[in-house]
Amino acid sequence: MDTKWLLSRFDGRINRARYWLAALIILGSMVVALMLLAVFCLILGIPTGPLTINLVGIAASFQLDDSDTGALLPKLVAVLMTLVFAWFFAIASIKRLHDRDKPGWWIVPFIIAPGLHAQFGDWLRGSGLEFLVGLAVLIASVWGFVEMSGLKGTNGPNRFGPDPLAPIDARPRWDQHSGLEFLSHKAGPSAGATSVPGET
Repeated sequence: MDTKWLLSRFDGRINRARYWLAALIILGSMVVALMLLAVFCLILGIPTGPLTINLVGIAASFQLDDSDTGALLPKLVAVLMTLVFAWFFAIASIKRLHDRDKPGWWIVPFIIAPGLHAQFGDWLRGSGLEFLVGLAVLIASVWGFVEMSGLKGTNGPNRFGPDPLAPIDARPRWDQHSGLEFLSHKAGPSAGATSVPGET
């Protein structure tokens, strides 16, 4: 499997197994990066607060108090890490949507809207929209999870590329030229050939 293609380009299709693999690689990388950042901050004596990883929003962060004014570095690095890992997850998700024969913009209701709601849903507390927006986001996220993680891709090629589960023909191809040559080449006329009068 080409990991560089899997996590760096938006073209093509991936099946469910590769989608899950990409998600696990991204999640594992987030955990390792956040722990390294916490160790780095601990060595330098920078307060971090508890570590959190939001799986819905693909976000890594530190829960900082308002009194932690000197902890801008870990928060800034966590935001940058979140952007990088969200980019990789978007690439894998769009390829999976392509396998379902859906354009990449379906990532908005399936992943981006639930992620934004997870990050900023508290702003709607007490408003009349809180229940409706929460219900819409819940339906979209469940639908997106089933669509991308559970359902099989389209059979055969579609507008986004070949079927990633199509069997690969590994048989050796027949070389027509070597198959037709039964005798070795010799210089000169073949045996029994007669010369034409007038030729030298």
